[in-house]
Amino acid sequence: MKIALFSLIMNVPNPVTGETLTTQQKLQNVLKQAVLAEELGFDAYGVGERHGEPFLSSAPPVLLTAIASKTKRIRLLTTVTVLSVLDPVRVAEDYATLDHLSGGRLEVIIGKGNDPRHYPLFGITEEEQWESLAERYALLKRLWGEENVTWEGRYRPKLDNVTTQPRPLQQPIPIWHGSASSTHSTELAAKYGEPIFSSNTFHPMAKYKALIDHYRERLTYYGHDPQKAIVGAGAGSLFLANTREEAIKRFRPYYDAHNATAAAKHNQSPFTSLEDNIQNGPALVGSAESVIEKILRYHEAFGHQVLSISVDGLTEAEQREQVERFASEVAPVLRRELPSTVWEKAPTLFDPPSSDKEIAVQNTL
Repeated sequence: MKIALFSLIMNVPNPVTGETLTTQQKLQNVLKQAVLAEELGFDAYGVGERHGEPFLSSAPPVLLTAIASKTKRIRLLTTVTVLSVLDPVRVAEDYATLDHLSGGRLEVIIGKGNDPRHYPLFGITEEEQWESLAERYALLKRLWGEENVTWEGRYRPKLDNVTTQPRPLQQPIPIWHGSASSTHSTELAAKYGEPIFSSNTFHPMAKYKALIDHYRERLTYYGHDPQKAIVGAGAGSLFLANTREEAIKRFRPYYDAHNATAAAKHNQSPFTSLEDNIQNGPALVGSAESVIEKILRYHEAFGHQVLSISVDGLTEAEQREQVERFASEVAPVLRRELPSTVWEKAPTLFDPPSSDKEIAVQNTL
């Protein structure tokens, strides 16, 4: 299994220390987290997209470009790009530029988004979200795959003989479809024969499994081989400790604080407590052994090749602790038990320097 670390850059007061990071501190925290993920052998780092408090993730291409400048190997994900409200021309230009600056390490996950506040900001209604997403994605595909595009639709001015610049470095840039709540997203992914990424965050396994099963069924309908389906999946909150009891005790303040936010309430999670979420939901809270068992159980249901985790909300010291523990105690077992061919041919255009001498030479260029 391949493993991604991601952040939605939610900046709220720490429920344990009371500290609130400045915007500058939080953005720097994300950059440091991405560098640490690469050092620890994670396969990818993702940045989400939100447009409102308490999130600072309104500009993923900017943040991912900063991360690209500080890393050499790790894949860069958008988790997700809210294409339902964005101009496909702007998306094509921004992310093709990022693709070049990262040496071809970009993977775009598209979706309609998980926060209804962005619809009035960008001039569409919530009822239009799926139609808007499908139209904008069809145009984005053309802009990246064709030159001299002439197009007319509902959600942006018409185009006449347009070739966006720069052209993507990767041919094509890999695209995933974010899947959280509706068969509209799995239908779109199946139509194009492209991977899906299940959010698997707020609800019991059965809800997300039904969407993944629908995706595989519709792949067959559109003439694609469901045996070749590529699925990624998120996870609930991560907190590892030597025992389940210790993990629950240390994580409970974070869980309670997050559940009190407007973002959490919008998702209407059915779990009545942290213990209920651990027992019946996706939360990865407990000993390394119990977390491994849970991930294996979810893999049996989903068949996913990529797992994404997040340590948002914790102190910086706890973030490092959790990421390091996952990398040393959990990830090796997942890679051994659940082999994955995703990203086996990741670009190596920017190989890291092999010696201090090389670093000194490069720093003078």
